[in-house]
Amino acid sequence: MFISICAFSVMDVIVKWTDEYPVGQVLFFRGFCGLIPILFIIPKERYVDFYKTSRPLLHFKRCIAGIIALISIIIALRNLPLATVVSVTFAAPIFTTIFSIFLLNEKVGFYRWLAVMVGFIGIIVISEPGFSSLNFYFIFPIIFCLGLSYVAITIRRLSTTEPVWLIGFFFSISIMILSFFTFYQNWLLPNLIDLFLLSMIGILGGLANLWLTQSYKLSEVSLVTPLKYLALVFAIIFGYLIWDEIPTTKTLIGAILVIASSIIIFRREIVLKKNLSLSRHE
Repeated sequence: MFISICAFSVMDVIVKWTDEYPVGQVLFFRGFCGLIPILFIIPKERYVDFYKTSRPLLHFKRCIAGIIALISIIIALRNLPLATVVSVTFAAPIFTTIFSIFLLNEKVGFYRWLAVMVGFIGIIVISEPGFSSLNFYFIFPIIFCLGLSYVAITIRRLSTTEPVWLIGFFFSISIMILSFFTFYQNWLLPNLIDLFLLSMIGILGGLANLWLTQSYKLSEVSLVTPLKYLALVFAIIFGYLIWDEIPTTKTLIGAILVIASSIIIFRREIVLKKNLSLSRHE
């Protein structure tokens, strides 16, 4: 999990650093170079038919939601302070909880509804909405959370029958195909340094997703999930050192509320799963 968080944090920095390149061009490198780590873990016996799936529609929905989330986070990173964007993205479990009611028919109790309310208050504190000072770009990290939450729901359903590498493969391919439709938007010829950085966006993104999935497989969720909040520490450090960004008091207070909200949600899910497991063995 720690390595995954480091990879995501560095990827965020590179996306913000290479803001002179069009979003579509960044998408191309994220998709094309994101295939590299995936190709190394496809089993040899699946080389001939690795792309076959019995759930193409669900893969399509996952890819659409993932692309919306990816475009939104790129725009947000380029127009808002790094720590602010990372703070708002911690709200994804809040929207996942809401989506699970309608898409998975899950029952949400008092504590998780309370966590949802606390999380929304945190988002409001961070974004500081007002008629005179509303920043339009705050909508993009929220759209990212919505997209990521739907992705989490679809992956939860896909993972019952589909391997992780196949889910990642379709996503990377869909990103790359979409990027071709933006070629007319003045793509730039990168120099060697920028070519390396843009390529690392895809490689780090691909590796980070694989490492994240593996960490949840090898360790209990309750142990590895809190580590993801290190991303805020990295965001504050990188934002200050590179762009002289200093988080406001409201951003930090809002981040604490959002983090507290997501921790409550994760803890309640763990308790509910343990209770369900005990009832099945009685």
